[in-house]
Amino acid sequence: MLEDMMGRAVSPVFVGREAELAGLAEAFEQARDNAAAAVLLGGEAGVGKSRLIGRFAEHAAGEGAHVLIGGCVELSTEGLAYAPFTAAIRQLVREQGAHEVAALLPGHAARDLARLLPEFGEPSGDAETDTARARLFEQILNLLERLAERRPVILVIEDIHWADRSSRDLIAFLSRNLRTAPVLMILTYRSDDLHRQHPLRPVLAELGRVDGVVRLDLPRLTRDEVAAQMTGILGTTPEFARVNQVFELSEGIPLFVEALLECGSDCSYPDSLHDLMIGTVEQLPDETQRILRIAAAGGIRVGHDLLAAVSGLSEVDLEDALRPAIAANVLQVADNRAYVFRHALIREAVHEELLPGEHVRLHARFAEEIGRNRKLVPMGRAAIEIAHHWYSARDDLWALISAWEAAGKAARTFAYNEKMQLLERVLTLWNKVPDAAARIGVDHTTVLEQASEAAYACGEIDRGMKFVKAALSELDESAEPERVAELVVRLAQFKMSKRRPGVLDDLRYAARLVPEPGPDRAQVLSRLGSFLIFSGEIAEGAALTEEALRIAREHSDECLEADLLLNLALCPSIEGRLEETIAVNSTAQAIGERKQSGRIVLRALSNNVDALNNMGRSAEAIELALEGERLAKKYGRYRISGTFIANNRAEALEALGRFEEAAQLVEQALTMDPIPRTRHHLRRIRADVAVARGEVDIVRSVLNEVEAFTVQEEFTQERTANTRLRLGLHLLCGEPLAALELAERFIREAQLTSKPMLGWRVLALLSAVCEASEALAPERAAALRSQIEETCASMGTHSPVAEAYRLSVNRDHDAAAIAWERLDRPFSRAKSLLHAGRAAAGAGDREGAAVRLRTAHPIALALSAKPLATEIETLARRIGVSLSGESPAALSAPASTPQAPLLTPREQEVLRLVAQGRSNRDIAAELFISAKTVSVHVSNILGKLSVSTRGEAAAAAHRLALIG
Repeated sequence: MLEDMMGRAVSPVFVGREAELAGLAEAFEQARDNAAAAVLLGGEAGVGKSRLIGRFAEHAAGEGAHVLIGGCVELSTEGLAYAPFTAAIRQLVREQGAHEVAALLPGHAARDLARLLPEFGEPSGDAETDTARARLFEQILNLLERLAERRPVILVIEDIHWADRSSRDLIAFLSRNLRTAPVLMILTYRSDDLHRQHPLRPVLAELGRVDGVVRLDLPRLTRDEVAAQMTGILGTTPEFARVNQVFELSEGIPLFVEALLECGSDCSYPDSLHDLMIGTVEQLPDETQRILRIAAAGGIRVGHDLLAAVSGLSEVDLEDALRPAIAANVLQVADNRAYVFRHALIREAVHEELLPGEHVRLHARFAEEIGRNRKLVPMGRAAIEIAHHWYSARDDLWALISAWEAAGKAARTFAYNEKMQLLERVLTLWNKVPDAAARIGVDHTTVLEQASEAAYACGEIDRGMKFVKAALSELDESAEPERVAELVVRLAQFKMSKRRPGVLDDLRYAARLVPEPGPDRAQVLSRLGSFLIFSGEIAEGAALTEEALRIAREHSDECLEADLLLNLALCPSIEGRLEETIAVNSTAQAIGERKQSGRIVLRALSNNVDALNNMGRSAEAIELALEGERLAKKYGRYRISGTFIANNRAEALEALGRFEEAAQLVEQALTMDPIPRTRHHLRRIRADVAVARGEVDIVRSVLNEVEAFTVQEEFTQERTANTRLRLGLHLLCGEPLAALELAERFIREAQLTSKPMLGWRVLALLSAVCEASEALAPERAAALRSQIEETCASMGTHSPVAEAYRLSVNRDHDAAAIAWERLDRPFSRAKSLLHAGRAAAGAGDREGAAVRLRTAHPIALALSAKPLATEIETLARRIGVSLSGESPAALSAPASTPQAPLLTPREQEVLRLVAQGRSNRDIAAELFISAKTVSVHVSNILGKLSVSTRGEAAAAAHRLALIG
């Protein structure tokens, strides 16, 4: 029996590794303190990573940890998705039962895990490519967090250098999001396998930047440690000369030490690593070697029943052949009646010994036997195992058929990258199989279509575009217009993701291909209409969306109807008619609730959060967003829908001046790895906070990330937000003329909307640019203000927020301050008070200015809005008022004694000419002084104004009314 087969222990002594064990123990302590941690354990093949992990896991389990272990296998790179996580969850099911594991997850969330293990029933029928995989990731995250509520969890994933793309993505996701649960992840990999283009390299680089992730490199053993290992294996202290010889040949790699000792003291040492690994095998009986070669074709792990079927041996004969291999520790007995090679290097060496014909024959036998009885391999692995073996057997026909089947299976587990790779294999083999289409039941174009869909789902945009273009080249639009239209829409999506031109042309072309009112046209118009609305072409976009809506209702497609209603709700939102927006969104949400579509419900709710914030009901918006985020977690959609709702909540927090909360929420949402567009929205909100706080580096970093300096956004919202941030950066850096140039271009080219937090907000900033640049370019500033006023006249003010911005644009700053106070938006209120104080000072009302500045200053300080606070303080110094309300000594002097001005008369003359853009030489000539004296005056002016450039000085001169 299998249980009776016991291989000899390699060494009863655990040698060295004290520092590495201490590092793992420290990481575990961190995890136990509710601060999740991860360890990246790298080392060469055979250096003892598994032994170290086994020793640590045994100790941790004794201290109450729940240890889950999963390993990647070489087959993973060919499409065996989520192999380590499937193994870990299978272990959990064996320990606790599928019902108890399912009970750890909310609602019917365990159905997502059914895509990995059949014990959880039928998987959810929802196969939306943009959200389904994200839900699976969230459920595994939820499972680990719930397990960790009972006791600390250690998740070990070995050999991630073999991890498939989906597993790598999930590892990165868990590393970023297991923030407070007592979970320790240990990830091992072969450091010597990581060539420059290895796909694990960028993952390791990314993980290395995550808090709580530690990298450990397992070194080779020292000479003394090799001696201790040899003593443990031999049971006696070896001779010094033999220790030296083994150390030099093994170079301190424990596996090689073991292999060298297995050669015995009388045999000659092998000349190569391959010979070293195969040496022990060659000492075994011939029949045992034959069975090992068969097992090696099956992989590093092979089931007993499968090995019996392929070998053709009876139970007794197979066990007799295996006993010597297990006794020699070449094979080890694993759970579920399986055998595993002690080390992957041994399996690789044995597999390399296969003769060409033997290689083909054995892999074909594995494919045939698994095909006859799929229960010979773990559930869910049969299709990819068969595809792997037929491909290795170089049987083009069955390699094509099995790859096609495996691609379909991969899609069911959301392993879209693996599906794409398998479909690429089908395409490669296509011309080698004369009747390929008949064999798999689809034509070549269908394979390309599915490959493009998988590429889009996993973010392989460039490859996806190649698939789409290849498919289009094979189709005749007059014969299959609907099929061409669908591909053209997908091509437009790829272009949009890459920010390439031609999206609108493609969508219009697709619409022309399907002129008849049917489901195909409705789908195309849904994309085209929303694109036009987002691009500012509201009338046409709304008309096309309404046409699609009529078709959807005629065909009773309620989910499409709800999506189209949500698209239509964008129109009144952009035009500032927010009550109407909320009503339409609520209608769509009701359909989503009736159809049990979490995606629609969350989309509607998110849009209403945005509408409430634009109406000035920001506190309500935050409460609704929190409810939406709770629902997103319940539906398993937080990574997609939840992060977008969090984005809207952060925007409301920023509007209320809760800057720190907004910044923290943004960083928290970013750890969920949202889609690029949501990520950019979140980063822009962080930049808004940074502008208010004067964090120039953060603003510039965000603008670079969203490519605001190099790419012209097609959508109005993104273009407007990028411009607003760029203007804010110019003003922060004391570059009013650069801000003026950007503002002139924007007002000339943009399609401004009445949406308060979009159109009116940027108009208020454009008005501030006018004020900042008036002293330097009065005519251009006046022309810009005229354009602003003309634009304002055409925009609606349907909400208190729009009205407050309108008052700011019209320079009715006192009324604006009152409006902002009513809306509980302290930062905007403080800015309006500063502008009102400046106007009062210019009119000679020093006391009126003082009252306004004294109100604004503590607000700015409380918000950590340093630039605003500095402006308030500088103006207060200029007009000689105390911000504390207490008169300083200078102010208690008789009224006949004037307050000393900030600048001397001569400095004011110099500053006036500096503001006109005059050089030191020109100023010297006009004032009949030397250029050196002008330089001294300019230096004094910069110091007194607390600025660093002449441009900043000119801007400050205007703000502080220092020059006439």
